[in-house]
Amino acid sequence: MRLASIHTYPLKGCHRVDHDATLVRPWGLAGDRRWMVVDDAGVGVTQREATGLVGVRAVTRDAGLLLRADGRPDLHVPEPEGADPVPVRTFGNRKLPVPALPAGPAADEWLGALLGRSVRLVWLARPTRHLAADDRPYDTGDQVSFADAYPLLLANSASLDAVNDWLAEADEKPVPMTRFRPNLVVDGAPAWAEDDWAGRTLRLGEQRFRAAGPCDRCVVTTIDQETGVRGKEPLRTLGRHRNVARKLLFGLHLVPLDTGPLAVGAPLVVES
Repeated sequence: MRLASIHTYPLKGCHRVDHDATLVRPWGLAGDRRWMVVDDAGVGVTQREATGLVGVRAVTRDAGLLLRADGRPDLHVPEPEGADPVPVRTFGNRKLPVPALPAGPAADEWLGALLGRSVRLVWLARPTRHLAADDRPYDTGDQVSFADAYPLLLANSASLDAVNDWLAEADEKPVPMTRFRPNLVVDGAPAWAEDDWAGRTLRLGEQRFRAAGPCDRCVVTTIDQETGVRGKEPLRTLGRHRNVARKLLFGLHLVPLDTGPLAVGAPLVVES
């Protein structure tokens, strides 16, 4: 078993960035989901309500963020300095408010024109708690970015193959792994082997991770990550085959136990 690919999403909800190697931080992968688009109420805007985010190619660069999109000029947004923090929530009222720094009007206007709505861009200068301590089976404390629940998401390529087999049986088109927006993809394991990894320690190369539990999937999986077109799959198929206690499961949440370099090709070892 090995690490087949690495992905980050510098701006929450944006197009992925693929890596050959990266650094593991206490709150996840370096540069992953430290920026977020929020609405006028300070609530995170995601692909659930703004599929246009798939067209934003955001790259961490020069102590800031480079924003790119077809038909729009590139915009470099520096990490805010000296700005007063504003309270934001990652998603809905059940999340705790966290202090974030506003990026400024240039970024707000750039993103607002692309998404066709009034928005603001904010930066999480210091990862912090945005979920109550009893909201997750494994509490990460304040070591989390703007991720919905846990710092990292791992997916198994063989499990995607199983989903695509079910889709083929239903005369539906296959879906790529990008629909599930993982950080880490592994291969060489049997389909759904990750179901048995919850609560255990995984080692990828020299880095250890706590497997916190399976990921409950939402409507974002039905959005083509290249075009923004929304459909019904694979969520409908997960509902038939992977519905556990009304949760549609695909992928495994991870919490870093170590920090340091991580590269594609690293062997995966499942420990006790």
